[in-house]
Amino acid sequence: MSTDTDADLESESETGAGPGAETDPGAGTRRTQTETGTGNGLSLALAQIHVEAGDVEANVERALAAVSRAADRGADLVALPELFNVGYFAFDRYARNAEPFGGETFTRLREAAADRGIAVLAGSIVEDLAATDSVATPADEGLANTAALFDADGELQLVYRKHHLFGYESAESELLVPGERLETAAIGDVTVGVTTCYDLRFPELYRELIDAGAELLLVPSAWPYPRIEHWQTLSRARAIENQAYVATINGSGEFDDATLLGRSSVYDPWGVSLASSGDEPALVTTEIEPTTVADVRKEFPALRDRRL
Repeated sequence: MSTDTDADLESESETGAGPGAETDPGAGTRRTQTETGTGNGLSLALAQIHVEAGDVEANVERALAAVSRAADRGADLVALPELFNVGYFAFDRYARNAEPFGGETFTRLREAAADRGIAVLAGSIVEDLAATDSVATPADEGLANTAALFDADGELQLVYRKHHLFGYESAESELLVPGERLETAAIGDVTVGVTTCYDLRFPELYRELIDAGAELLLVPSAWPYPRIEHWQTLSRARAIENQAYVATINGSGEFDDATLLGRSSVYDPWGVSLASSGDEPALVTTEIEPTTVADVRKEFPALRDRRL
């Protein structure tokens, strides 16, 4: 199991290049399955990018640079934070910067996934439901907090709209429509499920994903200070009780009334932290082994003993 955190991601994202980009013969090329595949394992990268309120172009450029850097590092899947393009706490920009599902942000990330041969969780944008015509929507109009999972060919594998909308010192519950779909998708040999930020406080949602076969739970987030203990405890608890990998992908940055606490992390099915970051921009990488999920569930069969 290898782990890595990169505290220089912010500057690299802004320039679009990282250390070794000129000397790495694979930099900028698309990796094939033969080049990336390592049996059943999956190399995962969490892109904790700097998110600037309302600066969509700069934020998307950072996201694209992070995807490229993760591909250069040999990752099979890279995940981005919640509302990485507009900034979660930029509530006054939601309507102005909302996009249809097939809009520019998802299109650029889908193309980057295909170009670099890496799966991408574009995790999430403000979606204009009325303008979306490419996928089913939970309402005919309104806005949603929407994540999309693209495979290494740029094909859409999963759509997730945040189910539980945050209302504590937040305008999200007033501005957005909650999601209804809950799906899993296979990335390589790993079955992936997605939830978003505040969803961490609702364990029943994760039980549904586990019943659908999820082995890796990705949680793009915009979790602010001071609730560090909640962030770490809830994430670890979801891993332990579901005997699954949980990866939480937070952003970095300051807003008028909030500061993101970062600390993107990966927990294994025992609840052990495999990799984590501080609150600065970082690229967190580790290996996901589905055989570990099966082994833990066999050795300690708590899920089998459920009565509800």
